[in-house]
Amino acid sequence: MSLFITCPVESVERATTFYTALGFTLNPEMSDHNVSCFAIAPEQYLMLGTREMYASVGGVESLIGGPDTPSKVTVSFDLDSREAVDELIERAAAAGGRVGDIDDYPFMYQRQFDDPDGYHYSPFWMKPDADPTA
Repeated sequence: MSLFITCPVESVERATTFYTALGFTLNPEMSDHNVSCFAIAPEQYLMLGTREMYASVGGVESLIGGPDTPSKVTVSFDLDSREAVDELIERAAAAGGRVGDIDDYPFMYQRQFDDPDGYHYSPFWMKPDADPTA
């Protein structure tokens, strides 16, 4: 199964610059002036489109938030190490993202950031051999 996460953005160019700075891979065959498609894992894609494109696909203008609207979802994904989580957060901050909390649980290390359009991300690293119930 392929997964596509589609988010309306204020500026496709700005969003493309931000996610490129994070190290995500742009898929030029699925991108144009209305949408940028980033491959984030095998068969998993992040689509960043103009508000107009998003409204035409979803058909409901009220679904489109903005940078001042709290994100209705949190996108969480695992990385290979604690250092990889910190490096991504550093890239997000340098590219204009808003950095949030650090959660250092006995079983997991997790950080938070919002992109310039207000979408919330929570990359994490699962600590090897840790007991998640501890």
